[in-house]
Amino acid sequence: MKNRLILSLWIVIMVCTLFIPAMAQTSSKQRYKVAVVDLMILKRQKLGAFQLAKEIGADGVEVDMGGLGDRETFDNQLANDSIRKVFLNKAKELNLEIPSMGMTGFFAQSFAERPTAVKAVTDCINTMKQMGVKVGFLPMGIKGDLVKFPELRPAIVSRLKEVGKIAEKAGVVIGIETALDAKGELLLLKDIGSPAIKSYFNFENAIRNGRDLDKELQILGKKYIIQIHCTNDDGVWLQNDPKINLEHVKATLDKMGWTGWLVIERSRDAKDPRNVKWNFSANTSYVKSIFQAK
Repeated sequence: MKNRLILSLWIVIMVCTLFIPAMAQTSSKQRYKVAVVDLMILKRQKLGAFQLAKEIGADGVEVDMGGLGDRETFDNQLANDSIRKVFLNKAKELNLEIPSMGMTGFFAQSFAERPTAVKAVTDCINTMKQMGVKVGFLPMGIKGDLVKFPELRPAIVSRLKEVGKIAEKAGVVIGIETALDAKGELLLLKDIGSPAIKSYFNFENAIRNGRDLDKELQILGKKYIIQIHCTNDDGVWLQNDPKINLEHVKATLDKMGWTGWLVIERSRDAKDPRNVKWNFSANTSYVKSIFQAK
């Protein structure tokens, strides 16, 4: 009887040894998650973005708010309750997250000068609340380069202070992309003075302007970076890009204690830039091999 009990206990211990680590790994929260941008995989605010993202191997999709153009606000189909529900159900079905909503319509606009800019961002914030999304991506637009247009700084600060109050009340964060270096962007964020306005850091901006990527990240620090566009300019995949060392970047982010979403935007191979699945699968796989290595 005693021997049988010992044998039974030994079997239980062996089973636990085999399966518990696997269960823990499955259920543990990844420090870094990887997403793709629906606009850049040619599925701007389209339901098919989720299935394609799943096939690419991403953990989530940054969903765009739609075009802006001369409209008062975004051409946002997700304001429709039934359409929004379908999108959320599809994401849940495929076990994908929506880490952020993109306001890429502002790339061709001027946040500092457009009369309805704050209204458009407010509409995005309302959609974020309805979808349970905590981060919005806001580029400053064609005149958002405060190095070239320093006279627009007061307007940008004033408008982002207003947006910050709205975002704070909604419990979300707006991540801005500027052309400033890290010191300049940090000063801008401090002038705005809202915990709901942070940096949506873009590797490409630092690299294109000859800045030290790791130092730029360290200057902004964990507190001020809400999300990262984890790609460089098009031409080659990340794994073949001599201008960026993701292992160094990971070491820097680890040391900073930063955790969050790495959103793949570009880095398409020039040989076949429109082959979405080929390009984004390669970059997603590579980013995951570094940032989600066991």
